[in-house]
Amino acid sequence: MQNTVLQLDPSDNVLIALRDLRVGERLPFSGREHVLVSDVPAKQKFVTENVPVGGKVVMYGVLVGKAAQPIRAGEIVTTRNTRHDSAEFHESSLAYQWRKPDTSRWATKTFLGYQRPDGQVGTRNYWLVVPLVFCENRNIEVMKQAFEEELGFARPKIYRQQVADLVQRYRSGNLRALERHASAPNAAKSTHSKVFENIDGVKFLIHQGGCGGTREDTNNLCGLLAGYIHHPNVAGATVLSLGCQHSQTAILREEILKRDADFTKPLVVFEQQRSGSEFEMLTDAIEATFLGLVEADKCARTPAPLSALCVALQCGGSDGFSGISANPAIGHVSDIVAALKGRTILSEFPELCGVEQELINRSVSPEVGGRFMQLMREYAARAKAVRSGFDMNPSPGNIRDGLITDAMKSAGAARKGGTSPVTAVLDYPEYCVRPGLNLQCTPGNDVESVTAQVGAGANVVLFTSGLGTPTGNPIAPVIKISTNSDLARRMADIIDIDAGPVVSGDKTIEQMGEAILEHVIEVAGGEDRTKAEMLNQDDFIPWKRGVSL
Repeated sequence: MQNTVLQLDPSDNVLIALRDLRVGERLPFSGREHVLVSDVPAKQKFVTENVPVGGKVVMYGVLVGKAAQPIRAGEIVTTRNTRHDSAEFHESSLAYQWRKPDTSRWATKTFLGYQRPDGQVGTRNYWLVVPLVFCENRNIEVMKQAFEEELGFARPKIYRQQVADLVQRYRSGNLRALERHASAPNAAKSTHSKVFENIDGVKFLIHQGGCGGTREDTNNLCGLLAGYIHHPNVAGATVLSLGCQHSQTAILREEILKRDADFTKPLVVFEQQRSGSEFEMLTDAIEATFLGLVEADKCARTPAPLSALCVALQCGGSDGFSGISANPAIGHVSDIVAALKGRTILSEFPELCGVEQELINRSVSPEVGGRFMQLMREYAARAKAVRSGFDMNPSPGNIRDGLITDAMKSAGAARKGGTSPVTAVLDYPEYCVRPGLNLQCTPGNDVESVTAQVGAGANVVLFTSGLGTPTGNPIAPVIKISTNSDLARRMADIIDIDAGPVVSGDKTIEQMGEAILEHVIEVAGGEDRTKAEMLNQDDFIPWKRGVSL
């Protein structure tokens, strides 16, 4: 019955409900009739055969769990009757054969980008202001207020105006009479005109690291910040340092040179403990930053090939439709970009649990596959050392909307990586330089993962969501793609593209992927802004692997 149930692989013993199904319904599918013995809400799954205790639950053609109690044919799969399980993985002995997508439509396409001296191409032109340690966050906030309000980058003051109205009505004794007249934040205008035409903004990173943790976390933070400074969307940077912290300026400069031995971007560093006073340091930092902006404004957009794109592939707030609509759609985008010699980054290692063998088999060399195995096993061991594990990855929202086990979630999440060969594996916070699909070791946490992907060089982020996740990034545009049309309607203020037509059958995965790529080109070229940009969703959370000391 069309648009009622879906099977993802002929070997699967579960079917996905595309609408709410009721107990007793008879569903003809692939020459058989399935009688439901329980209600099955949309996005959830039911088994097509009796599964005994310990029996395999197979989806996407891979093991996604085992029965914790007998499951009857036609019964819904739940956390009560199914537990996480996944197949072991090992080295591959077969050469991977990839059938590239037709890229003739895209071969001569360009986007308007910012050409950098090191050969990278930016999709935005930002100046970055960075603290080396959390002690400088207050000074960063002082600079942020001064620059944003005077350069025309400040957020609209509609919420401040709302509070002012409330205060006025409270004092007049007429609080209940309040009516909302404010327009949406993305429709309001800044109170100042823009000063620099070719500057997209000054971005201020706030974090809680730099001291008090392990040296591993200190070095990783410096590497992450170096990735942001080296990033093609950044024209130059101002760094504020206290002086005595673990994350020393020398470590940051060393990490920058690892990414670009001929680094020539403007970089100004101020150390508070060597300054005469806080006032003097901030005054000098503001003046140096302004002069840097004057120079950065001289860079204008020029045509660049699609091979200059580095696209991050991310999901958050996933649901039971993620793996059948939005994820494979951006997987098709990844394949096209890879075929054009661009770069894509697939991260979230806890959400690759259970599909390791497929990715190992797709690796271009034993060394690449071997590094992936090593990082996955090390990550799993770290999780177990703190009495956790990949099996605890699915959130209550994931489970409620159909992702019962981590392996089930992973099988759908991995489809963001398409089918192209894995050309490189990156540990956090390494930089992405090799064309093709790169695997990057990050947590499944949305913001930590996107923060890492952009630190690795992603100049556009494709972010799929089934439940709605308001995540953005300070320097890279984040395009939000809903897995279902209901979410796109309900949270239209954060969703850019609706992949629901794939579920309804109105569009194929390939058609949706091509529509997404067209939008990527518009966003990359500055012709359109994402909802996350319009809402100033500048989320930045460095990943801490160690413990606080």
